[in-house]
Amino acid sequence: MDERILNLLQSSSKLFDSSIHGIHHWQAVERNGHYLAQFTGADTKVISYFAYFHDCMRENEFRDPQHGLRGARFAEENKAYLDLTEQQLKKLVLACTGHTGGRSAACVTVATCWDADRLDIGRVGIEPDSNYLFGEEAKRIANYKDMEVLQMYKLESRQS
Repeated sequence: MDERILNLLQSSSKLFDSSIHGIHHWQAVERNGHYLAQFTGADTKVISYFAYFHDCMRENEFRDPQHGLRGARFAEENKAYLDLTEQQLKKLVLACTGHTGGRSAACVTVATCWDADRLDIGRVGIEPDSNYLFGEEAKRIANYKDMEVLQMYKLESRQS
């Protein structure tokens, strides 16, 4: 992620360093999303921005139903920093706004963003449930508990 955006998020996000909803989670969501995009054809630029903005405006680690909407608004307020077209920005806003409770996504990029986030739920001791996932590869990972494929992708992507 661009250094300017990381600096903006670090200065604006209450939970930037959180082990649950902070930078490490955002990086895992980005990795998951880029892995899944190989199967879905989703827009990886939108996925990357989603990863960093979807939880950036959380006020706490627990129940915070409006955090996705706040993250979407924060992205819109700072769109000058984002290398996105208007269409991509609309997808980012939709993905951030609905990521917690979204049950249907007509857009493959939004669905891939949500899958990428939901596949990282293990960080709080919950196993991903394929009933809450959209893409076939995301469902396969959940059904077969194949989180290693995501970890391996992380290692491969750092080597290239």
